[in-house]
Amino acid sequence: MSSHIGIVGVSPEGAALFFQQLVRHAAQRRSPSDQPRISIHNEPLAHYLDAIRRQDWHAVDRLLRRSAELLHRCGATVVMTPDNVVQHGVHMAEVGSPVPWLGMPDLVASAVAKDKRKAVGLIGTQLVTSASTYQTHLGLRGVQVLTPEPGESETMDQIIFGELIFGQIRPESRLAVLQVIANFANRGCEGVILACSEAPMLVTQENSPLPVYDAADILADTAVSMIPQAR
Repeated sequence: MSSHIGIVGVSPEGAALFFQQLVRHAAQRRSPSDQPRISIHNEPLAHYLDAIRRQDWHAVDRLLRRSAELLHRCGATVVMTPDNVVQHGVHMAEVGSPVPWLGMPDLVASAVAKDKRKAVGLIGTQLVTSASTYQTHLGLRGVQVLTPEPGESETMDQIIFGELIFGQIRPESRLAVLQVIANFANRGCEGVILACSEAPMLVTQENSPLPVYDAADILADTAVSMIPQAR
């Protein structure tokens, strides 16, 4: 029997992109007869955002746990979420979970440290860039994390919450985000972390002024590589 990956969705658009990333990595790493089963469950995005804005991480925990339990009942052998903003809640949801969780920040930090980067920029919502989601993991590895300037952070929020979560992209929005990355380069960054599951809609390895560490893609690659091969 093939392995079964459960995706705990927060942003539906981000979860859909992550599904595609998992499928692509599975196609590269595994034979056609050994592809993993993948299930997705998500609670409404608004419920998560309301809880986070109230700093009610117990409510976030309950939402994550509900999805994980349902995915476990579907047969998932491991669960994960590509959404950066809820990574603090994952630590709580892991406690007593009927199915193991695969976290994202430590995987990203390991990838950055492996490449011997000394400073990286962080692309995401203010809820992520102003928190310690990545700063702690990278700081312990001696990597400095730079966040967007205040005006850039406001622009990023407008783009993410006004466009990306609805699967929409304006050309000027892509240019604005690429300019943020160019500014990171001018500030001494050696790479940029896409700490937003929808960010690959805007930024790629090909158009970025800096090397890209797509957090969700790193999670997908790790998930596919770690699950057992069929015998």
